[in-house]
Amino acid sequence: MSGFLATFINLLFQALFFAILGRVLISWVDPMGNMRITQILRELTEPILGPIRRVLPTFGMIDLSPLVAMLLLNLLQGLIMRAI
Repeated sequence: MSGFLATFINLLFQALFFAILGRVLISWVDPMGNMRITQILRELTEPILGPIRRVLPTFGMIDLSPLVAMLLLNLLQGLIMRAI
């Protein structure tokens, strides 16, 4: 059972990591968010990025919330995997 749980947790965190990375990359192609994939990625990642954005100070036009979110997801994944 713990093998299944560990695999599920790894896949979940990897999917969130790649969704955030995808949102960053596609924002260069579709900055207005008109494409459907952009809207899907925004809906998936905004619950993670929104609270981080509210806490982080602004750095002009640079949004560091995806970087912080990816680091936090990686840290949280490591902590959970060690606990299992």
